[in-house]
Amino acid sequence: MKIGNPADNPVALAQATGQAAAADAAKTQGAPAAQPAAAPDASAKVELSSTAATLLSRGASAEFDAEKVARLSKAIEDGTFKVDPEAIADKLIANAQELLTKNQR
Repeated sequence: MKIGNPADNPVALAQATGQAAAADAAKTQGAPAAQPAAAPDASAKVELSSTAATLLSRGASAEFDAEKVARLSKAIEDGTFKVDPEAIADKLIANAQELLTKNQR
């Protein structure tokens, strides 16, 4: 699992936060929940970030290994799963280096 840059998707986060806040406010004031915004204009233009385009082009199913998931689930259930802190640290460092390199471009 990679840690993404929250700046890659600020609009979706703002919309989700705004809708949740509006629903919470409506509940506390006894008013009906706010309805979602009307359908967007047909001439609206959407541009994907390079990260989103890369994820879409690779396909989500290419990296999924159902057998590995089953083995790990069984090991966790049995209590035999061992955490490798060195592997975790190495991957965190590699991910941080990748993010730093990406942000310097």
